[in-house]
Amino acid sequence: MSAIITEKFRQHNATQFFESFSESSKSLYYLFIGKATAFTTATTTGSDSSPPTPADAVGEIEYYAWDSMLAAKNIASSDITYALPRRNWTNGTTYDMYEHNISSSNTSTSGASNLYDSTFYFLTSDNRVYKVLDNNSGTAYSGSEPTSESTSPFALGGYVLKYMYSITSSEAAKYLTTDFMPVSTDTTVSAAATDGKIESLSITAGSGYTNGTYYAAVYGDGTNAGGASGAIVRITVSGGAIASFGLTAGTDTTIHAAGAGYTYGTVNLSSGYTFSDSSLSSASAMGGSGGAVDVIISPKNGHGNDAVVELGGHYVMTATTLTQAENDDLTTANDFRQVGIVVDPTTYGTTTVATSSTARQTFIVKMSSSSGTFEVDEKISQASTGAIGKVVEWDSTRSLLYYQQERFGDFGTNSTTGDNSAFSGANLITGATSSATGTPSTTTETVTLANSNTVALTTGYANPELQPDSGNIIYLENRKPISRSSDQTEDIKVIIEF
Repeated sequence: MSAIITEKFRQHNATQFFESFSESSKSLYYLFIGKATAFTTATTTGSDSSPPTPADAVGEIEYYAWDSMLAAKNIASSDITYALPRRNWTNGTTYDMYEHNISSSNTSTSGASNLYDSTFYFLTSDNRVYKVLDNNSGTAYSGSEPTSESTSPFALGGYVLKYMYSITSSEAAKYLTTDFMPVSTDTTVSAAATDGKIESLSITAGSGYTNGTYYAAVYGDGTNAGGASGAIVRITVSGGAIASFGLTAGTDTTIHAAGAGYTYGTVNLSSGYTFSDSSLSSASAMGGSGGAVDVIISPKNGHGNDAVVELGGHYVMTATTLTQAENDDLTTANDFRQVGIVVDPTTYGTTTVATSSTARQTFIVKMSSSSGTFEVDEKISQASTGAIGKVVEWDSTRSLLYYQQERFGDFGTNSTTGDNSAFSGANLITGATSSATGTPSTTTETVTLANSNTVALTTGYANPELQPDSGNIIYLENRKPISRSSDQTEDIKVIIEF
């Protein structure tokens, strides 16, 4: 049995995901960063120079990613957009054209067997987006860069183009990347679109036709199809061949009347179906053979009605900005190697979905006394409890040690027994590399942090702000190390394809 996942299904899923950020019973999505320690063959496999591909496995997605999570930030509905693969305009490039019937047996000029894998649209240097309705029989674009925002198709560079929308300067700054671009619908273009309007043709020239101008009705299911008040094609024959499609009457074969409501259409070139007048009252035989005028059916509701659907916007992009330490939740003292999205995590120790704008995911212990300087990423151990962890940050000013306990030997578990013990009490904590030591405080207090935010400590310790292993991690990506600093901002974009 053969089957396909259709573009409509992809778009449906993308739309459901997009809408879930803002609907009345919306989901809460958090972008998280994690993995301060290096990728190694002994733990995660891979290396910092060649990060491993995350496994879609219960252990990694539901548990391990939480162990190494550093911080999370809520993704607002204003931080998402539909997106498309970016295809830049360059003079001399051959682009594909829109066709309603591209398949493995009718591939595009570039050989794509699916419209949305073809290059039938492009982005100009001033961020206007155009759809190619005709590519001049598969030849290279040759002319100036288009700038028109007309709601009607126009000819330039040997092509017939349709203006779709423009990317604003703010959208470009937030969402435009080397490989992807935001997509939205221009309301003026949408309002001018007509359902079932015929706006382009595919011509087979044939030979032996009598030179002249002919008119032929488009048959099919359109409004008044097959008659003078339906769609009509103006056919130009020159040198015994049918001229290619274009917009210049007398030179090109043009659409004399575009009609409406067509989901299929045919043009009959036989005697008795071609006329010398647009009212279709004076039959005029063309003669000849081998030629054809094939109607290209517009997308539902017409070209330009919905740019997201028409151009294949089954991608959703999130764009999240991490601004320095932000609420003192995002450490600037260490790097990160993992980016992910978790939906509906709960507040630590509860079953209530979190709503905070940011969340710290490291443990904290305050030292009542210390000696030496703890180093980031070094192993720490605690006497008596046998707890093992890794340093994320040492705030010597406030004697706060931020740490994690990953589920690997000497990262968070005992390498001999496999035991995982929590740090607790006033037992001495020692750094394996720095030899620094600290005695945990037993005081319950609130400490003011560097940017005037606070952290509540219970007998010297603070837990992460989101409940580990809660919610669902729906996206996970490993990257090369990204360093942070107190004056640095990161713009993190995630592209999700449906």
